[in-house]
Amino acid sequence: MSTQPPYAQPQHIVITDIHIPFWRLVGIFIKWALAAIPATIVVTVIFLVVAAVIAGLFAAFLPNLTLPRLSP
Repeated sequence: MSTQPPYAQPQHIVITDIHIPFWRLVGIFIKWALAAIPATIVVTVIFLVVAAVIAGLFAAFLPNLTLPRLSP
């Protein structure tokens, strides 16, 4: 039989300061910037695929759609 300590109420903690050396912080920011490049490429490719599918659906379901011409 094991005895467990009595339940303690959760404590609220506020962090007021974090000590990070400047150059380590610069390194973190550079890593984030480099990681953002392939993430941006992936999001752009996904957006282009979704846009192509939507454009294909419009072309398939509205084949006789003509845009109004602006005549001078």
